[in-house]
Amino acid sequence: MIYVFLATGFEDIEALAPVDIIRRAGLPVETVSITDEYVVESAHGVGIVADTRIEDIDFGDADMIVLPGGLPGATNLDACELLRKGIMKLYEEGKPLAAICAAPQVFGHLGILAGCNATCYPGVEGHLTGANYTGAIVEVDGQFITGRGPAAAFEFGYQIVECFQGPGSAEPLRQGMIYKQLLD
Repeated sequence: MIYVFLATGFEDIEALAPVDIIRRAGLPVETVSITDEYVVESAHGVGIVADTRIEDIDFGDADMIVLPGGLPGATNLDACELLRKGIMKLYEEGKPLAAICAAPQVFGHLGILAGCNATCYPGVEGHLTGANYTGAIVEVDGQFITGRGPAAAFEFGYQIVECFQGPGSAEPLRQGMIYKQLLD
């Protein structure tokens, strides 16, 4: 299962666009509230109903953790001890971890990005402890996928799909969603 974690103040498009793309690819994905409630308010005041809550999941079932950015969403994710423990479990098992915008700071604060190429929202790079900040739209390095910000949400989602289905597997999605034509 791919778990996308929602904290109060998450960036709407950075959570929902990847979830949409992952579902279009036929991969199992659930949104997970780190609050006590199922409805989580985004950075733009939109209430999103999560599929489940963090206390109701088993990190042993996780194939990947995805962290959308936004503020204070990324800060709230970083403060969630149960999530931090889950991230470390997947990291130690060598499973993929993905974060976009301000959320790569969670990995940086855990010290697990050391030696990796990573990207994030401009101004957050100081929180990527030990990482090589590239400024790329999306960066894939080892078990990490990082995205720069809201405009990277689609490519971030496509890279998550390719992590599971192989290089080039997201091409039909890019075509069907008119993404390739946008770039031409």
